[in-house]
Amino acid sequence: MRLLSFIENGRSAPGVRIGEEVVPVSALAGFPDDALALIGMGAEGLAKLAAAAAAAPASARRKLSDLTLGMPIPRPGKVACIGLNYALHAKEGGNPIPDYPAMFLRVQTSLVGPDQPMLRPKVSDKFDYEAELAIIIGKRARCVSQADALDYVAGYSLFNDGSIRDYQRKSTQWTMGKNFDATGAFGPEIVTADELPPGAAPLRICARVDGQTVQDSTTGDMIFSVARAIEIISEVMTLEPGDVIATGTPSGVGYARKPPLFLAPGKVVEIEVEGIGVLRNTIADDPAFG
Repeated sequence: MRLLSFIENGRSAPGVRIGEEVVPVSALAGFPDDALALIGMGAEGLAKLAAAAAAAPASARRKLSDLTLGMPIPRPGKVACIGLNYALHAKEGGNPIPDYPAMFLRVQTSLVGPDQPMLRPKVSDKFDYEAELAIIIGKRARCVSQADALDYVAGYSLFNDGSIRDYQRKSTQWTMGKNFDATGAFGPEIVTADELPPGAAPLRICARVDGQTVQDSTTGDMIFSVARAIEIISEVMTLEPGDVIATGTPSGVGYARKPPLFLAPGKVVEIEVEGIGVLRNTIADDPAFG
């Protein structure tokens, strides 16, 4: 099943995409009209939702092209991000292959949905892209073993871990460079785990800037797999339904290219993972800087 959120009457509403149509969850009896609550229903509840959406009459369906999409989970509780999770990406930045993952958090205001502008702050011209697979947690997880970790996954989505590189390097903590407003993106939809290979690997992952492929790898090359990432993070913090884990980016990021490739207003960035879809955003200047 493919679960998304669309904007209507100033609010975010969940829907199930079937081909080029969307069934609003509000048209289906017995289901909460809230993305986080839907994720919290678990695999059995999501399977019932998929069946109900498939049986929905034509009168209940909307054209996908008529809808404005937002982040599939409008207000994720936690967005945990893993750094240096592909060996070649670690090497291109001059870093050793890690024995334990680097991790940081992103705040909600740093993210936008599909087809919404990603904003370059005028205090920096070092705006970089990062194609990433996103894990969507489906049930409460604390001290979960790697063997059991995939049972806690509701599905997967796409993530652009947009980074302001000079601010990222102002200290040993990456938080500032990863949390400028609207510099990252998440979406366009969540594909439930049953539709993808276990652990979403191996799947091709790539990024394009203005149509040029700049990152091209496979999720099978991750140093810390989906299951291992959940094990490590849940040892430290409780993961809850709707929490997002961004699993790191492959090689080919802008700062490591020769010459460097940074994002400027008007450029279009596309993140694609096989079987999940494409997350597309255009770059604009942040109007807050005048």
